[in-house]
Amino acid sequence: MNYKVNEIKISYKEQIRSPFWHLIGCSQDAANILFDQWNKNTIALQECFKVVLLNNSNKVKGILNLSQGGITGTLVDVRILFSVVLKSLSVAIIICHNHPSGKLKASEADIQLTNKIKKAAALLDIKVLDHLIIAPDGRYFSFSDNGLI
Repeated sequence: MNYKVNEIKISYKEQIRSPFWHLIGCSQDAANILFDQWNKNTIALQECFKVVLLNNSNKVKGILNLSQGGITGTLVDVRILFSVVLKSLSVAIIICHNHPSGKLKASEADIQLTNKIKKAAALLDIKVLDHLIIAPDGRYFSFSDNGLI
């Protein structure tokens, strides 16, 4: 018998050479890069979830805009998150979302999502270095700095 199936290709294309990738040394470095990349026209209007993809030297390979939601929340599909992490051959990630209200406090849902992502990452030998909450004025809350990761 001759069965036909779809072919699946996985690729990652670098636009910027690795010597020019930004190094993340602390939560402030990550917050600065993320805030700089955030759409300032929507940061105070709707919640978004982003993932910083890192290589083994904690250099930024890229930032994934995973989801955009409403005023008080956004959905995160962990399967899509890790499909991109694996496709880019990233070994560590920093997850991040904004609070349009400017409130820099992790909700119970934020903590549960972080733990879910950490468990999935551990199975794949991927490190979750931090989860940041960004306010519209650039202030941030770091799970790592506050002992939540």
